[in-house]
Amino acid sequence: MGLKEKLQSDLTDAIRSRDELKSGTIRMVLSAITNEEVAGKEARVLSDEEIITVLSREAKKRREAADAFADAGRADKAEQEKLEGEFITTYLPAQLSDAELDALIAEAISSTGAAGPADMGKVMGVLKPKIAGKADGGKVSSAVKAALAK
Repeated sequence: MGLKEKLQSDLTDAIRSRDELKSGTIRMVLSAITNEEVAGKEARVLSDEEIITVLSREAKKRREAADAFADAGRADKAEQEKLEGEFITTYLPAQLSDAELDALIAEAISSTGAAGPADMGKVMGVLKPKIAGKADGGKVSSAVKAALAK
C-alpha cells in the first residue's frame, strides 16, 4: 500500500471514529497532495518520495503557524497547529539523529572535496537526496555551514 492509499484509509478510519483532528488534518494533507499532482502542465501521480516532500512541507507549515500563534498570544490555535504538525510527522520517515546527520555531512564534504563556505551548494546538492523527509532543511543547512567553517 502506497503512502497516499494509507492516508485515504486512515481518513476513512478517522471519520468513522469521529476524530476531528485526524480527519481534518488528513483532508488538508490529501488536498495538498492533489494540488501538487495537478500543478504544472500535465496531471500526474506523485511517488511516495514526492508525497514525503509534501508531508514535510505541510508539517513545517504547521510548526511555523504554531510559533506565530504562540507569539500572538493565541495558545488555543497554537496548540491545534502543533497537534496537526505532530500528527503529520507520524507519516514521515524516522528523523535522523544528530550523530547520523553529522556522519552524512562529513561524508558529503569528503566526497565533494569542499574546502569552505563557498562550497556549501555542492555539499547540499549531495546531501539533499539522502536526507529528504528525514531532517529539517534549516537544521541541515546550519550544520553544514558550521562544518565548513571549521
